[in-house]
Amino acid sequence: MIATIFAAAATRAADVPEPESYRLEDYRAPTPATLRGAKVIGTQEAEKLWRSHTASFVDVLPRPPRPRNLPAGTLWRDKPRPDIPGSIWLPDTGYGELAPSMAGYFVRGLEKATHGDRARLVVLYCLADCWMSWNAARRAQEIGYSDVAWYREGTDGWLAAGLPLEEANPEPRPDE
Repeated sequence: MIATIFAAAATRAADVPEPESYRLEDYRAPTPATLRGAKVIGTQEAEKLWRSHTASFVDVLPRPPRPRNLPAGTLWRDKPRPDIPGSIWLPDTGYGELAPSMAGYFVRGLEKATHGDRARLVVLYCLADCWMSWNAARRAQEIGYSDVAWYREGTDGWLAAGLPLEEANPEPRPDE
């Protein structure tokens, strides 16, 4: 059943052209099969890179912020995020447009993930059919990362393959 779902997604991807710029809306929709200048990898290759520790993994799935106007004493619980072990989570950095503070947050997060090595392979992901990771991989290229991989299936593909996940804590955003 899982294989059928991913086969159907691959067929839809062949019909989705790459936009000329970032995707600005409808982020959970079929994605293209390509990203100019980046490697597009599947779960098998992502696992190989992860096991060999030859790439930095960066999750860009959004995260709802804690509401600022919660009454004192109100309990707030973040939604847990199961992530590929060892990843850095940079929520909200896959939108088509970023505020300057979030663009800086993304740059600093990639520097942390790659230890400042812009030639190190960086794998960007979120979920299957998620334009956030496509946008983020494109953005990583534009800021000077020379070895970028986009893991289209994200944690959905990772989970379907029975690979381990761990609960992640995001890097604190500029306003936190």
